[in-house]
Amino acid sequence: MRGPATIYEGKLFRQTVDAHVVALDMKTGNEIWRQKFAEFKEGYKGVIAPIIANGVLVSGMGGGDSTTRGFIEGYDPNTGERLWRTWTIPAPGEPGSETWPNATKPEAWKYGGGATWQYASYDPQLDLLYIGTGNAEPYNPSYRDGMDSLYTASTLAIRPKTGEMVWYYQSVPNDSFDFDANAESLIADIQVQGQMRKVLISAHKNGFLYVLDRTNVKLIAANPFVKVNWATHIDLETGRPVLTDILERAVKGETVNVFPSRGTNATLIAFNPNTGLVYLNSWNLPRLMKYVDFKFVLGGGSTGIESTMTTPKGEPAGYHLAIDPATGKVAWEVPMMDFASSAGMLATDGGLLFTGKLTGEVIALDIDNGKQLWQFKTGSSVNAPPITYTHKGQQYVTVLSGRGGSVAPRFTANSVPTGGSVWTFALMPE
Repeated sequence: MRGPATIYEGKLFRQTVDAHVVALDMKTGNEIWRQKFAEFKEGYKGVIAPIIANGVLVSGMGGGDSTTRGFIEGYDPNTGERLWRTWTIPAPGEPGSETWPNATKPEAWKYGGGATWQYASYDPQLDLLYIGTGNAEPYNPSYRDGMDSLYTASTLAIRPKTGEMVWYYQSVPNDSFDFDANAESLIADIQVQGQMRKVLISAHKNGFLYVLDRTNVKLIAANPFVKVNWATHIDLETGRPVLTDILERAVKGETVNVFPSRGTNATLIAFNPNTGLVYLNSWNLPRLMKYVDFKFVLGGGSTGIESTMTTPKGEPAGYHLAIDPATGKVAWEVPMMDFASSAGMLATDGGLLFTGKLTGEVIALDIDNGKQLWQFKTGSSVNAPPITYTHKGQQYVTVLSGRGGSVAPRFTANSVPTGGSVWTFALMPE
């Protein structure tokens, strides 16, 4: 098994790397049920925790850089019965299929990507589950005739009881840069032009911080939080990016340097309603890329590019960042000179931000200015998001230390300690 777990009514639910969903008894560890959701040999895998929404266990899938067709599905948590499956790539004749080259390339949709490999969020008041989808496959758009390729690089709103797709927002039509929209959709209520709005906030790999009205999918804001050169801006009326010449040059065979390769590494962001700010770990990491010829091999890689990613010399690898989601105004940023962070952010009401470093430290930052106030060295890299909770009146912060996730720039696999451990810290009053 790999990845995180979900707990519900005495059961622990996990995915396995060989594409199963498993329910275990919390008291005994005995397996209650096991469901195979796809063929591992075809490139599918389990990498993320399912989520309970309105009594349904909702589970995604990994394998977006292989010959997979993405989906999300719902299970009865007691029996493991599959209740529904919603595909993120429509078959010919289904809504959205007109955005795939079914006439000229009839195989494209079968291996189109759109993996659901990251966390979902659930709003019980609206009874909607929000989940992002991964990049289109292959990256080289010539194999998809440069079409929009729904529902890749999109945010989906799903009814958990039925799997109905209530709405979608595609952040990057014709995704040709590995710009997953899998980043967590953070649920918040914020002031927008004097009105309180129910929103989703996402810091996407494409370098833009998106704010969507979660009731009606209206795009409220989309502001860059890192250097971006593939688009000039996001049109708030159409919701589509306004492209520069980067894609056109790449399609013509040129090697191009794309900023960013990823704005964040699909890591969890934090929001503090008292400050109205979003807190995140950004990456300053471009991708030097060139499209290459590609042939579909079932279960094999399907990127269709040659690429390298290197932090620009003399520049920070990334930043700890505080930003206003509605305006894009940066409140403060703190450079990370050696290595970018793959850990999520946790904001507390006590004015602290907790996150981690690939060099093994768990750190606390001052929420007002990003100044580091505390650190503790663990035995391995910290890629996981910290969590906080109270037990018998005492507040704790817990984080996982251990190999996992992508290796940041200027950091080699040989220099990261192996192994894994869980660390828990008590928050003590001054």
